[in-house]
Amino acid sequence: MKFPCSGVYNISLILLFTMLPSTSITYRRIWQIAYPIILGSIAQNIINVTDTAFLGRVGVTALGAAAIGGLYYIVIFMLGFGFALGTQIVVARRYGEGKLMETGRTMEQASYFMMPLALLMFLIMRYFSDPFLGSFIQSDAVLDETQTFVRYRSFGILFSFFNLLFRAFYIGIAKTRVITWSTLVLAVVNVFLDYALIFGNFGFPELGIAGAAIASVAAEASAGVFFVAFTFLRLPVKEYQLFTFHGFRAKLYGRIFKVASPIMLQHFLSIASWLAFFLMVEKMGELPLAVSNIIRSFYIVLMIPIWGFSSATNTLVSYVIGAKRAAEVPSVIFKNVMLTFLAVTVFVLLSISVPELILRIYTNDTVLIMASKPVFFVISFAAMMLSIAFIIFSGVSGTGKTQISLIIEVITIMLYLLTTYLMIHVWHVNIKVIWTTEYIYAATLGLLSLLYLWKGNWKKGNL
Repeated sequence: MKFPCSGVYNISLILLFTMLPSTSITYRRIWQIAYPIILGSIAQNIINVTDTAFLGRVGVTALGAAAIGGLYYIVIFMLGFGFALGTQIVVARRYGEGKLMETGRTMEQASYFMMPLALLMFLIMRYFSDPFLGSFIQSDAVLDETQTFVRYRSFGILFSFFNLLFRAFYIGIAKTRVITWSTLVLAVVNVFLDYALIFGNFGFPELGIAGAAIASVAAEASAGVFFVAFTFLRLPVKEYQLFTFHGFRAKLYGRIFKVASPIMLQHFLSIASWLAFFLMVEKMGELPLAVSNIIRSFYIVLMIPIWGFSSATNTLVSYVIGAKRAAEVPSVIFKNVMLTFLAVTVFVLLSISVPELILRIYTNDTVLIMASKPVFFVISFAAMMLSIAFIIFSGVSGTGKTQISLIIEVITIMLYLLTTYLMIHVWHVNIKVIWTTEYIYAATLGLLSLLYLWKGNWKKGNL
């Protein structure tokens, strides 16, 4: 399969990245930062795979409801994730400047926004989700299951936002191994409770889709306890000024908010567009929706190395700018692109050699497997293209020009959703063709990001 715009990508990469100043940031150093995040993401995605695999045995309705309910949760989650990513960029900049105490104070000021936001989002999810979902979901059976899932899952937002603050801090100071351990705790708790609560094993009640939601909440709470314990036991909290609570500092708070708020909105819109995609697919029937949930789950697995190297890109770009080495930024991005593309390509080549074996992890329904297989190949190659685009885009965010990254995301999403709408409601194509919109998303995101890094004024300004 030929990638759209692949020739333009290659030419643009050569023009932007060749004959540039080298960087002291080595491939090994990038890997040291990225691999614990990747391992943590693998453990995190065990939750996603486990939920989908177990609910695939419950039925197509539960599988489709989990897709919509899970994406609805992630849309809310991305508000916190985006703000945490902005916090991470500021922490990395202070760390690059050698200001260790300011890293902890940055986290403190971020918490004054993050935790009230978590409470607000919990209240919205808990008490206003039913009418909102009811206005979009056509199937009564899917609606009932989705509302049940969200009703329990809403409690998890309180713990997940708390965990995001710790994640931002540790990635910002490039001490990422704790991310792996915390996510392993989360995965073990979730897998055990999924098996116990969905099917009623080990003397637990059989709760179906509600059990999946409760298991996820308990897992997030366990990860939060681990983060706190690890920080007190293994980190010099006084050196970083953690948990000292100096009080509200308007200037620092405003600096964080200026960087973080566009990323928060950007990630919210990004996942909201995927929710909109699934709500449009839901109108096609329960089978296309179930296929899309399986494909989404597998696609997220393919994106694990992308997220790991994306976080490394954010941190290292901000770090070298803070260390007055902005000329090294293109080289840092290029090295991250090469490592990410290699990692995703290995994933894809292994996956496409045994597609049915992988799909049977999610379901034993032969009809569902055969319907999913063509889409499986579409998103496998889309992930390779996205591995390039997303890292370049993360480089834009890492420079601190988050308003620009928001503009790029908005333009990309508008084109993505317009194409999806036309495919479903005007051209009436099948589910395989609909998922090719991922190529449009990757091409637009990557090319606009390249253009800004090539022509933009990202070297100017401070955080």
